[in-house]
Amino acid sequence: MLDTFFARPRRVFGAIAVICAAMLAFGILYLQNVVGLEPCPMCIVQRYALIIVGVFCAIAALSKSPASWRLWGLMAVAMSAFGAFTAARQSWLQWNPPPMATCGRDLFGMIESFPLQRAIPMIFKGSGDCSAVDWTFLGGTIANWSFVWFVIFGVVILAALLKLPRRGGVMPA
Repeated sequence: MLDTFFARPRRVFGAIAVICAAMLAFGILYLQNVVGLEPCPMCIVQRYALIIVGVFCAIAALSKSPASWRLWGLMAVAMSAFGAFTAARQSWLQWNPPPMATCGRDLFGMIESFPLQRAIPMIFKGSGDCSAVDWTFLGGTIANWSFVWFVIFGVVILAALLKLPRRGGVMPA
């Protein structure tokens, strides 16, 4: 069954794009608007990474050539790696909270107040907000689950790309 799924890369990319959209809807519509959780700077970075992975996968799903699938797929893998790094860093902060739990600036406040070369390290340094665990599912925090899904997306996309013919081969849509 998996061979059939991976034999059609456009379906793989389309499925990942739909899953990204569903995860964003869950995070924004339910966790933020119903439960009342406010995203920290690292959560917002992960949200943007998820949006970009979904957009790259949607573009790949709409493309017809294996060269486009490779390009957009590799870009989605790179963004998945970035999202996984951010989620892993936040998970580490949650397991090892900073001694001074302060509510830092929000992402936009950092970017508006500081030059980009100072704002980016501040985002990844985290704050008291980034180390807070406000919601869990099956023992995993939002950052833990985000890490798991970014890794899954990267591995699945790479597996689909490895199934592509090398050059000149015909591939089913």
